[in-house]
Amino acid sequence: MRLDIGEDSLPVYEALASKTRLEILRQLALGERNIKEMAEILGLSAVIVGKHINQLEAAGLIATRREPGKGGTQKVAKILVEELNVVIAQEQSRGYQYRQEVPIGHYNQFDVTPTCGLATVEDYIGNFDEPKYFMDTHKAEAGILWFTKGFLEYQIPNLLQENQQVVELQLSMELSSEYPGWKSDWPSDITLSLNDVELCTWQSPGDFADRRGKYTPAWWSPEINQYGILLTVDVTDRGIFIGGEKVADVTLADVTADLGDFWKLKLEVKEDATNVGGLTLFGKAFGDYDQGIVILTSYRPKSISES
Repeated sequence: MRLDIGEDSLPVYEALASKTRLEILRQLALGERNIKEMAEILGLSAVIVGKHINQLEAAGLIATRREPGKGGTQKVAKILVEELNVVIAQEQSRGYQYRQEVPIGHYNQFDVTPTCGLATVEDYIGNFDEPKYFMDTHKAEAGILWFTKGFLEYQIPNLLQENQQVVELQLSMELSSEYPGWKSDWPSDITLSLNDVELCTWQSPGDFADRRGKYTPAWWSPEINQYGILLTVDVTDRGIFIGGEKVADVTLADVTADLGDFWKLKLEVKEDATNVGGLTLFGKAFGDYDQGIVILTSYRPKSISES
């Protein structure tokens, strides 16, 4: 996981600022455990351990799922990250930046398969499982959307001027899988492409509704998608990185070779993916992160010889 000294990284730092939560991470690094087992190891009540687990999960460090056990269902936790990298001099190293936040409903092309749907912060848009509503006039107001397979494609203005050279791109968005109802252990292979170049395929671990999302509106049913994982993808001259880990050899030059007035971003669950587990995309006022799709374009002024 890649961290900086901005406010977006605070949930992780706060989650780590506890001896108990650090011990939970140490235990989960050895293997999955349910809440009862963890409580016995730590000598704490299951209620207290559950609160610590929730904070670690909200920070994106672990994931949980429910499965049958003695006396009913039990919550099982597993670790999501093996390494944390803190970048302190981020702004200095990246130079100047343009920040753009794209509402999740501002896609210009799509092809989706049920289960699927959209909603604003106030109500559903049309009916569930009818792809035609992805072209409803209210789609621009969507705060959440979901589908089983297919794609969404966004056109994002390229703000770079002729005398500016891009040095790095960062994409961030809140995502999860899509399961009818919810299921925290429901992997899905979600592929990201930029300017028709496939960046990487990220595996979402599940579809989460074990608790209400931090920003999810009160009217939203507690039995369906509540929150996701904040996925941050760095596109650099050294390759593609997720959480500080290199996941592909595609470079910045590959996606900017024929750059015009727009960046073209595609989110897809392929029909032939190993895990066709759907996609849920969270926007403003839904999930754990109050944002749409955020694009940071880091650049430097070109020298006279480059212009």
